[in-house]
Amino acid sequence: MGGDSRYWLPRLLFQRGLGLVYLIAFLVALNQFRPLLGEHGLLPVPLFVQRVAFREAPSLFFLFPNDRAFAAAAWLGTLLCVLALAGLSDRYRAWFSMLVWALLWALYLSFVNVGQTFYAFGWESMLLEAGFYAIFLGPRASAPRPIPLWLLRWMLFRVMFGVGLIKLRGDPCWRDFTCLDHYYETQPVPNPLSWYFHWAPTWIHRAGVGFNHFVELAVPFAYFAPQPIATIAGAVTIVFQLLLMSSGNLSFLNLLTIVLALSTLDGRVLARLIPIRPPADIPPPGRVVRYGMAALAVVVGILSIQPALNMVSPGQLMNFNYNPLHLVNTYGAFGSINQTRYEVIVEGTADPSPGEGTAWREYEFKGKPGDPRTMPPQIAPYHLRLDWLMWFAAMSRYTHEPWFINFMAKLLEGDRATLGLVKTNPFPDHPPRYVRAQLYLYRFTTPQARKTSGAWWAREPVGLWFPEVSLDTPGFQRILVEQGWW
Repeated sequence: MGGDSRYWLPRLLFQRGLGLVYLIAFLVALNQFRPLLGEHGLLPVPLFVQRVAFREAPSLFFLFPNDRAFAAAAWLGTLLCVLALAGLSDRYRAWFSMLVWALLWALYLSFVNVGQTFYAFGWESMLLEAGFYAIFLGPRASAPRPIPLWLLRWMLFRVMFGVGLIKLRGDPCWRDFTCLDHYYETQPVPNPLSWYFHWAPTWIHRAGVGFNHFVELAVPFAYFAPQPIATIAGAVTIVFQLLLMSSGNLSFLNLLTIVLALSTLDGRVLARLIPIRPPADIPPPGRVVRYGMAALAVVVGILSIQPALNMVSPGQLMNFNYNPLHLVNTYGAFGSINQTRYEVIVEGTADPSPGEGTAWREYEFKGKPGDPRTMPPQIAPYHLRLDWLMWFAAMSRYTHEPWFINFMAKLLEGDRATLGLVKTNPFPDHPPRYVRAQLYLYRFTTPQARKTSGAWWAREPVGLWFPEVSLDTPGFQRILVEQGWW
């Protein structure tokens, strides 16, 4: 199987695709890690590493919990991604390929394990698990190593089948085929087409749920079937992910799933479409490589026991890590669908004594809904971490989101790094004297209302979500000091 043409091109495409996903992830770290988690961020890493043991969250940043190290790691990761994306990482000997992919995995693991709630998304663990298998795929001049590619299929199976089971066991709307009546409107960050998907005919929503169940509950078993069945299953999965990408902003989740699905494709079929050929006379893998691949399969098999049992358990966990290295995890998403959308709208005022006649100005975010007349943007596969956390915040109370308190303090201070996370700063000359947050109910406008007003959203005030505070508010000061933020 050393020179098997079925695996050489899928391996090559997977490595390029994974390099792209890694690149996006490290660019997000470059742009957002310092204001979110830096020395003076919303949840500072230096405070985190004082409270958590290294063995619980292994990270290079336990040694260097400072902004210079965060920036250096993000830049190094970006450089390595360019090597992987350009194919330079696998043009040379096997040790160099393994080194590049191992460094990418270790660097991103370091970010995730100290990222706290801002990195608590399932696709972070997905990227780390896929990145770990990439270490063992080998360079382009080596014989394809089928075992890592089959482990990627097993991972893809857990991703797709796991989310299918979560939905089937979760919200009744998945069983009565009504979830898509609400999903496009209430998803975390809608995109420009979400409004159109929401107002599609009811039969399309019902058919969409049916197609969802087929792709997530039936198709995954075909990943392990002989060719061309596995290729067809992979192609169906890719089409499904492209549809999801067109209807909303789900970070790099869909792109990463597409990259995983490349492992199911038959290289002989791909060779007819892509004019790339393997080097001539590729030697078969040596004994050390064969033994190493067998050992990898055994380790992953052992680590797979708990995730496999979880999938068949009636108390199935969603997006659960069984080890701090994020290897062989449990995945799943959207087990329940919100039927209403609430948004936290952050406001500030220059008034030193706010009252009934005070003029409050809103902070606009880059992705989440705010101004009803603003078209939802296309963000994915880029990830706006603060905007996603604002979506979760609207479903709870600010007391359950300690980072939000620090966020409001940063706005009062006029912190430039924090203001870089939002789209508009309504106080460009000097910081506000007071800030607060209001809760609104948001709905997509009807086609007639949008035609008349041009607005994408209609909103209704619900009430005060976060009280009016200034930097002189006694209780507010006490919380900031107790948390170590001041």
